[in-house]
Amino acid sequence: MASKTLFTVLLLSIFISSSISVDSDSAIKSWCSQTPHPQPCEYFFSHNPKYKTIKSKSDFFKLSKELALDRCSLARNNLLPLGTKCRNQHEKAAWADCVELYESTVLKINQTVDPNVKCSPDDVQTWLSTAMTNLETCRAGFVELGVADYVFPMMSNNVSMLLSNTLALNNVGGGFQQPNYEKGFPKWLRTGDRKLLQASNPKANVVVAKDGSGNYKTVGEAISAAGSGSGRYVIYVKQGTYTENVNIGNKLKNIMLLGDGIGKTIITGSKSVGGGTTTFNSATVAVTGDGFIARGITFRNTAGAGNHQAVALRSGSDLSVFYQCGFEGYQDTLYVHSERQFYKECDIYGTVDFIFGNAAVVLQDCNLYPRKPPNKINTVTAQGRTDPNQNTGISIHNSQVTASSELKPVQSSVKTYLGRPWQKYSRTVFMKTSLDSLIDPAGWMPWDGNFALDTLYYGEYANTGSGSSTANRIKWKGYHVITSATEASKFTVGNFIAGNSWLPGTNVPFTSGL
Repeated sequence: MASKTLFTVLLLSIFISSSISVDSDSAIKSWCSQTPHPQPCEYFFSHNPKYKTIKSKSDFFKLSKELALDRCSLARNNLLPLGTKCRNQHEKAAWADCVELYESTVLKINQTVDPNVKCSPDDVQTWLSTAMTNLETCRAGFVELGVADYVFPMMSNNVSMLLSNTLALNNVGGGFQQPNYEKGFPKWLRTGDRKLLQASNPKANVVVAKDGSGNYKTVGEAISAAGSGSGRYVIYVKQGTYTENVNIGNKLKNIMLLGDGIGKTIITGSKSVGGGTTTFNSATVAVTGDGFIARGITFRNTAGAGNHQAVALRSGSDLSVFYQCGFEGYQDTLYVHSERQFYKECDIYGTVDFIFGNAAVVLQDCNLYPRKPPNKINTVTAQGRTDPNQNTGISIHNSQVTASSELKPVQSSVKTYLGRPWQKYSRTVFMKTSLDSLIDPAGWMPWDGNFALDTLYYGEYANTGSGSSTANRIKWKGYHVITSATEASKFTVGNFIAGNSWLPGTNVPFTSGL
């Protein structure tokens, strides 16, 4: 109990309640009134002289970002020593996630204020969206492991509100400008040019092979030995099953994992919430280093349907690409955590919320395979947008949703839905996708009562197949049968993730528009 009290006192010293009444001068009140959360804005701007020099909206936005960075850095610094106060392994696990997430959040916010980082307003919106997602993920870990009383709900409350303010001030609408990234597949590696990949070929930086014929026997060893240079670093992973958990961190940019094909090169693990880890830390492969590319690899989690959340792959890598890859699991298979991502010709298997997260992501020409669930209900997606100004969402284009081989014999007794609203502003669109008869006529499933039904954005456009009829779909305010190509185009590769400006360099085929 003493450690809990100390922990709470320290947190309260970091995060001032947004309900505190403050006396601010009229100028600060006027500026802060333009934000969704004026009270913490007024408090912090009034109590620090360096935030009182507001001359224009651009000044206000710049200072708002700096304020969010200052408060987040303070929270991070105070969080670091609190690991010794954790009462059990569950608290320790959730705390460790938060340390990683706060480090990433400080990095992302810093990118938006660093004058040496060239970025567009859309880059800024992406990185601020990621920062906010990180804080929500930190909180979720404590809830999942049943220790929310220890640190939640005060944890990061004001930092999230300050980030929400910056997102509102920077709101740039749909689409992205030119991202600051152009390094894709090396020129020698063309689509389908697999003959170049021999163990003796020097063009792959290193080779991983279980039989010892390469440079390393495990993927983790190859990642640990990778440098942090700016060029593309290709790790060729030869056919085989690699049982390991792999983490590709923030400092490792432009890493490429190249396998021998779906079902041939397999990276597999079995961590799960049921087994005592957070969803965030259950991933068999986790990547946050920007510019990551994977091709011809299956990512698998074998924890099973009864162990709840168990991630096969988690990506928080900005401008990441997954081409001809497989993702196998049950609940929470593919965690599209944050940033901008593209999936092409991939196979994804799961049961509950098996594509979830808060990235800006497009899945194109993919096969989505619901499996046999333990509770007779499948949900394909669970998108996690928590703020209306986050430029995030899941767009599924020109793909197919059909029963897996294990579900087909019993699919008539299972209800399969396109998605459910994990967070208040959940946003998911299915476009020109084949939906088989396994899709329930209602199409979409509520999360909890009326939660988010008015604030979500769910859309369907020109889908086909026996499960595509919208005649008996749910009647939520946030649900849309999209009939306008102009509206649907907002969620294409070209508009939603600015694919025209960075995907050509990857040599991955893609369709820019509808």
